[in-house]
Amino acid sequence: MPSGQTIVRHAEERDREAVLNVLLEAYSQYEAALSPERWTQYKESIVEAVDAPTTKARLVAELDGKLVGSVFIYDSSVTAYGSPQLEIHNPIIRLLGVLPGARGNGIATELIRGSVRLIKEWGADTLHLHTSDMMDSAVRLYERLGFERAYDKEFHSGTVLVKSYRLKLSDTALLNV
Repeated sequence: MPSGQTIVRHAEERDREAVLNVLLEAYSQYEAALSPERWTQYKESIVEAVDAPTTKARLVAELDGKLVGSVFIYDSSVTAYGSPQLEIHNPIIRLLGVLPGARGNGIATELIRGSVRLIKEWGADTLHLHTSDMMDSAVRLYERLGFERAYDKEFHSGTVLVKSYRLKLSDTALLNV
């Protein structure tokens, strides 16, 4: 059982393979819920995101010296998804992932807290993210942390409703720790 403190920091080039491993392991739990074709596309999009030049920042979390989580931060819906029609001109987090064996230690919360601190430094006042019902534990986490639905920023990917959430930085208790 992990005993140390979670350290959140900017990802470095040397972290690339570990980040990719974290994301593929973290998201593999959804393989059974997706068709083989959709799962292959999803994995390919994860691999592409690891090196995407549109990512403004990549944060990683270490626990007991091991990289166990990561999150990517984008400037807008254009850089995150290539979707100007969503009209999100604030930072968006994507691909928040924690290794299955490290879950339950507050790592996802620390990655979100690190994201909030960083985007506040950038002068942003709102953080956005997208998820789906398939990721029910993530939805519960976001709602517990104070994210609210942004119905006007939702869309469908095939038959799946991609839910949108936003966090007003002036309202969050995440920075009070």
